[in-house]
Amino acid sequence: MSAESGVPTYRGRGGIWHEYSWEDYACQSAFERDPEGVLDFHELRRIEALKCEPHRGHQVITNLQNNHDNVWILTQNIDGMHQRSESINVIELHGSLWRLRCGNEGNIFDDLNAAKYSSRKCTCGGWLRPDIIWFQDMLNTDVVTKANELISTCDLFISIGTSGMVWPAAGYPQLAKSSGAYCIEINPEPSVQSHIYNQVYNENAGVGLCQLFTND
Repeated sequence: MSAESGVPTYRGRGGIWHEYSWEDYACQSAFERDPEGVLDFHELRRIEALKCEPHRGHQVITNLQNNHDNVWILTQNIDGMHQRSESINVIELHGSLWRLRCGNEGNIFDDLNAAKYSSRKCTCGGWLRPDIIWFQDMLNTDVVTKANELISTCDLFISIGTSGMVWPAAGYPQLAKSSGAYCIEINPEPSVQSHIYNQVYNENAGVGLCQLFTND
């Protein structure tokens, strides 16, 4: 979804981790060594995200939510593009560029829309870290529980533009299918799990979603 809007990916061709080392910018030990450097890097990510706009596929999903109850989005993206297209019911498995968390008190703060952080330190004096699931972090158990609940009870599951290799999200298509959902993949290239889907669209997100849900 986000790559089609122009947001740089983290893996794959041209991915960020080919240019930057995650050990220096995207793990807790890096933050403890150099909090300002890590925050500088994530401000650059925010700058790049704000240069991009939601595409037609985002709007298709928002329209679905406006016209049908109980349509949910599970995303591994951290750029907030779904919220910018006015989608609701967004579960962010890997956190968000637009939130900060106090490591001392555990408080989470929204920090929306501006490229620069409004503050880098909590009122307690501790550094605020991006509320993102970095390398070597554990996923939020409440988020995972909610995701599992939704997937195991859905009747339609659509996977868009994922490699199917990053866990636990890599297990979601099989969970959905084993629970009785009709499963669709939209991906310009076959994923490692394409064979398990009932229907596959080898298209970009916007094209595939329009073919499914509009006359465009």
